[in-house]
Amino acid sequence: MALGMAAVAMAKPSSFSISADRSSSLDLSSDCATSNARSMRNLVFVVNPRGANGRTGKEWKKLLPYLTTRLGNHCNICESITSGPSHAEDLTREAIRDGADAVIAVGGDGTLHEVVNGFFSEGHPVELEHQSRHSTALGLIPLGTGSDFARTFGWKNDPYEAIERIARGFRSRIDVGVITGTNGNQHFFINVADIHLSAKAGYFASKYKRFGNLCYVIGALRAFIGHNNQDLKIKFNGGEWEVFQKITAICIGNAKFFGGGMKITPTADPSSGELEVVILQDFKWYDFVFKLHKLYRGSHLSEETVHSKSVKSIEVMEVTPTGVTYVQSDGEHFGFLAAKFSLLPAAIEFIS
Repeated sequence: MALGMAAVAMAKPSSFSISADRSSSLDLSSDCATSNARSMRNLVFVVNPRGANGRTGKEWKKLLPYLTTRLGNHCNICESITSGPSHAEDLTREAIRDGADAVIAVGGDGTLHEVVNGFFSEGHPVELEHQSRHSTALGLIPLGTGSDFARTFGWKNDPYEAIERIARGFRSRIDVGVITGTNGNQHFFINVADIHLSAKAGYFASKYKRFGNLCYVIGALRAFIGHNNQDLKIKFNGGEWEVFQKITAICIGNAKFFGGGMKITPTADPSSGELEVVILQDFKWYDFVFKLHKLYRGSHLSEETVHSKSVKSIEVMEVTPTGVTYVQSDGEHFGFLAAKFSLLPAAIEFIS
């Protein structure tokens, strides 16, 4: 059993290319042991011990002995503990450059979001020097407050099930969303990005994570204070600008769920090559009260004031600039409009 990661010398790809074949099967526990000539596989677990009010750290300590028993005989296991915001990004980049076979996010959607962003640097995929055939996979042990991305796959917050998925090692290519701000900087998301009321609610919810899933309710109540539906200009797939009136929220889904289980973009699929855009118009506070069950079930698309569209890209800006229309991605505050949302198809190998 090894609690450390051996660096593997590999060659840097000449360009970032995506295979048309999105899936493959790799049994880590057996493949690691079949050839003495091959190095043991290197798995890096990026752990946010403060996730879910400290529950993630406690659960991880309980889980580690089982993990090392299940995988440690065949794979090098590296435990990387985050110390603060954005640290997971740095740990992920370091692991990829050192030749990790997989980086596994241990925590909630926030930790997963940082790990995904760690697969990129200055807008480009992080690569290993001097290796033409190496791809670091992304894995997930969902132990956070919301764990909404895991819901798209029907996964529960069961770490033992997650370890079995890692042991089986089935990999498929998934898409990654990209947000480009007015300054040209890019930020990546794997789950759902959103604009206006829901993004503002998410911003406030992040301040109340100590209350568990109740933080989403508190965040929504705070967001409604002083909220006004807003006219926005939208451009789909690089086309012409269109004005949409009285927009309450725009949700851009690579996956289906956000806000602690709300099925906001119900037809989104992270391997489809498209983003699902859901636009809510002219919602009042009481609409959310009476239609909340539809939002959780994903049946809100039948409402007259809700519009859905599959796109490759979407640009959004204010008709009357205010600079205070919130934008978030994967529950993390991004900034304010204007912004462009696009997609990198099949950008990451995912252990599913």
